[in-house]
Parts: sequence; C-alpha cells; structure tokens
Amino acid sequence: MPLLGFFQTAASTAAGYNTSYAGAWALFGAAVGAGLAAIGAGLGIGRIGGQATEAMARQPGASADIRGTAIVLAAFIEGVALFAVVISMLIWVKIKF
Repeated sequence: MPLLGFFQTAASTAAGYNTSYAGAWALFGAAVGAGLAAIGAGLGIGRIGGQATEAMARQPGASADIRGTAIVLAAFIEGVALFAVVISMLIWVKIKF
C-alpha cells in the first residue's frame, strides 16, 4: 500500500470523509468562483462608472476621452469575469460528467 494511500484512508476514516464528497466540493468551489467573479465585476464596473461620471462633472471638456476609457476598462473587467465564469463551468462539467 503506498504511503499516500494510507494517509488518505486514515484521514477519510477519521474525519468521515470519502471520495463521494469530492464532486460536491468541486461543484461548491465552482459556484463560489462564479459568484465571486460576478460580484467583483459588478463592483469594479460600478466604481468605474461612478468615477467616470465624477470626472466628467469636473472636466466637461474631457468627457469624450473619459467615456471612451471607461468603456474600454469596463470591457476588460467583463472579459475577466466571463473567463472566470467559464472556468468555473468547465470545472463543473468535468466533475459532473
């Protein structure tokens, strides 16, 4: 019996953990990852929008540049959030099937 297998068996019997829980923990991790990505993107885009509006109020002449930069930054944040959600879904599909 390999040493690693011994420790896994000893830990699983001591804590009541077995391999059937591995899929559940992976699904939980995927759900938490997708949720955190959505929350982080929402906070980031909200902050960009608020700061851009404040900057346009202070410098009306630069509003076109500020608006363009804010849209590009929001697109970058959406891309990262989409990537995180896709990775979470790939984990879910890998474990589920």
